[in-house]
Parts: sequence; C-alpha cells; structure tokens
Amino acid sequence: MIKKCLFPAAGYGTRFLPATKSMPKEMLPIVNKPLIEYAVEEALDAGLTEMAIVTGRGKRSLEDHFDISYELEHQIQNTEKEKYLTDIRRLINECTFLYTRQVEMKGLGHAILSGEPMIGNEPFAVMLADDLCLNLDGDPVLAQMVKLFKQFRCSIVAVQEVPRDETHKYGVIAGEPMRDDLFRISTMVEKPKPEDAPSNLAIIGRYILTPDIFDILRDTPPGKGGEIQITDALQQQAKDGCVLAYKFKGTRFDCGSAEGYVEATNYCFQNVYKNV
Repeated sequence: MIKKCLFPAAGYGTRFLPATKSMPKEMLPIVNKPLIEYAVEEALDAGLTEMAIVTGRGKRSLEDHFDISYELEHQIQNTEKEKYLTDIRRLINECTFLYTRQVEMKGLGHAILSGEPMIGNEPFAVMLADDLCLNLDGDPVLAQMVKLFKQFRCSIVAVQEVPRDETHKYGVIAGEPMRDDLFRISTMVEKPKPEDAPSNLAIIGRYILTPDIFDILRDTPPGKGGEIQITDALQQQAKDGCVLAYKFKGTRFDCGSAEGYVEATNYCFQNVYKNV
C-alpha cells in the first residue's frame, strides 16, 4: 500500500555549525553510520522501497552515499573490512533512490510539496533523518505506523510527551483519545508557548500522509516564522477529514541538537554497534 518515503534533507543544519558548513547534517555519523542511513533502513524495514530525497545545494554526498564506490570496493574486496559495507549494499540493492532540490528554504511544508513529483497520487511516509528513532524490542517506529495506516487509511503523525517548557520547539496536538496510544486530532499548533500549548504531545519526525496533503499545502499560507508549515496543512486536513496521532513504542533522539546527538551516539555504541 505504501511504497514511497520522502526525506526532507535540504536544511542548513545551523545548530551544528561549523561542521555542517561543508557536510550535510544528515551525513553526521552515529558511531559508524550516518543519520540518513539509519532512516532509510527504518523505511525499508517498514516495507517501503522507493526513497525520495529532497536535497539542496551542498548535499551531493547524500547521493554519493547511496551509490557504489568502485575504487573503495576494489580496495577492500576480500578483506575483513568488507563486512562494513554489508548494510549499505543492502540498501543500494533493495531500494530505488530519487532526488530533487528544494531551491529555497520555505519550511517543512514547502519541502514536502517540493517532493510531489516523486510521490504522485499515492499515500507516502515522511521521515526527518535527524530524529533518530530506535525500538530494539519490536517493530521500528515507521513499521508501527504503516500497520495503523492499513487499518485507518488516513494521515498519521508520531507524537511523544515532552516537558511543557519545551513545547515551543514542536508542533503540538490535542484530540480525542481512541485508545491509550492513539488520538484523533482536533487541534494542532506549531511551536506554541507553554501557556498556549493544547497539550504536551509533540509531533516528531515521522509521518504517513495521504496525497491530498499536496493540494492543501498549495493553499496553505506562510505561518510561524514566515514558512509553510506542515502542521497548518494537517490542521486543515483534520478539519476536513481525519488525522491521527500515535504515541509510538521506542526511543527518539533529537540529533539536530548536540545533546541529543551525543545521547544517540552513546546509546547506539552501547546497544547497537557492539552487536554488529
């Protein structure tokens, strides 16, 4: 039912300057694997095989990463180091990669709209690579959401509880509980002040969207920060139909911040890398 995953990856990564002056933030490594590779693995493990990446200037290394490096392959062929390419070879062999550029940075909603030619008229997932989500004891987060989509056939956003004083960093939802971990959204607010937040349930970088979101985005005026916000478009979609919020099972790291990046690196080194 869902084959395509869209990765908005055109941002400047200013919170990691000067490293991101010449290196995409999506290529920042967690131990020995870049963030974008973790994200593509999660999408593939959820059954999605077409990866649509919205890039920008200075992001060519993203395309190079999901391609064969013949010189490197030749140098390490039949050596012990060849095992380190096992995971990336799987992605190259099992996935199709599509690319387009977001010429101007006008917000996440605009980035998603820029990917429309690669998606077409079908439901799709959206993943933000700097939100690293891991669930070592069960299905990856996106796989959990795909199962929900098969049941409800509507847009779904992943949410988690955050401290009230951090609501200004996120889109925040409120809605009618359908069960302990699932809500039908009635209200969505982009980066509200703590006193204005409708709840402490914050949207994180995992979405499943129905294709009518593109038409809604085209008619969505600039919102917070003068940008086209996906939160505003989803609010309209919720009014016209149904959008669900899912409290996922797993651990999420905000790798767009130095603190979250270090936490993710330590966690992966202790729980993932040593098992490779």
